[in-house]
Amino acid sequence: MPRLLVLAAHPLETKYFPDDVDLVLTGVGMSAAAVRTTEAVLTRCPDPVLRDELTVLNIGSAGALRDGLSGVHEPSRIINRDVDEELLRAAGIPVDNVIELGGHGLVLATGDSFVAGGAVRDALAVRADLVDMEGWAVAVACRHLGVRLRMVKHVSDAADEAALAWSEKVEVSALALGRWFHDSGITAG
Repeated sequence: MPRLLVLAAHPLETKYFPDDVDLVLTGVGMSAAAVRTTEAVLTRCPDPVLRDELTVLNIGSAGALRDGLSGVHEPSRIINRDVDEELLRAAGIPVDNVIELGGHGLVLATGDSFVAGGAVRDALAVRADLVDMEGWAVAVACRHLGVRLRMVKHVSDAADEAALAWSEKVEVSALALGRWFHDSGITAG
């Protein structure tokens, strides 16, 4: 029987989701997201054989790295923006820094620092369309545990100085993500 597990970083992002959804809050940042995702999957499906029945839906807000980008998006590729690929390769260390989710969506860059403009944002915009702080970790845990993953992000800000008002902007993201879930036809069970 197919099962759905919804993961989000912050409770404000899930304000408009149905009460009967199996929801786990991961906390903000990659370490917390990796641990909570792993715990949630292993608690629900300790037997690896049954994990093909579980789908993880990671929802949340994200900053836009492209001008004019807004709305709800399903990334098709995730990169770990905190990895210095060039230095690792120079040291002879293999780099596993991209996870393909399929489709033709945007590229999501995940890292542990909050992006609020400047040179960091400009450099990321060359490689990605969206930025968050949990997506990569959720994707790595799901890949390692053999669980299907679907990721849906709403643009809450432009990853610029205005992003510092995230707690004021997240209401719009919560409403859009709740509407997306309702309209998607995905069932809680």
